[in-house]
Amino acid sequence: MRPQTPLFLPATLVLLVALILLPVSSLAVTVADVTLPDTVEVDGRSLVLNGAGLRTKFFFKIYAGALYLREKSHDAETIIADPGPKQVIMHFIYDEVSAEKLAGGWREGFESNLSDEAFDALKARLATFNQLFPTVHKGDRIVLDFTADGRVRVRIGDELRGSIEGHDFQQALLRVWLGEEPADWDLREAMLGGED
Repeated sequence: MRPQTPLFLPATLVLLVALILLPVSSLAVTVADVTLPDTVEVDGRSLVLNGAGLRTKFFFKIYAGALYLREKSHDAETIIADPGPKQVIMHFIYDEVSAEKLAGGWREGFESNLSDEAFDALKARLATFNQLFPTVHKGDRIVLDFTADGRVRVRIGDELRGSIEGHDFQQALLRVWLGEEPADWDLREAMLGGED
């Protein structure tokens, strides 16, 4: 008499083989019911998810944010200094964030993390950057591409809204999330992969 194979064993093997054969691009992470991909592309370069978390303000969930890099890093200064491509995704959860509030948030993030001289040098470009953002609503997704040639491209959904030049601008913008005075410490830690 030969031993009987449990019925669940063939089904388990089929599931295991299916999971192994899944392409890497189909993997994703979920933050506050928002699905964020494990990989993205900027100018043909594949980037990996470094970390993702939730931006909150006064206990309100504002957006799910994710940072993508060429290779994972837990060091904020290394990430900021690297001129290579990066991407930040902001998927809004809050009902509505006005263009004025977005502009105020960017300005506060720049002022909090830059010297007066550095802020003054970026003021005109920050004003242009702020004009790229309309009022956003729940479900809107802002994608910021940091290109290797020193631009920040702004997309909302599938619409390219414009771009801002300068590695100095890229670095200042990254400091909004990763600087010494980030907009949200928990989101900073999450974007850095849970370590600093």
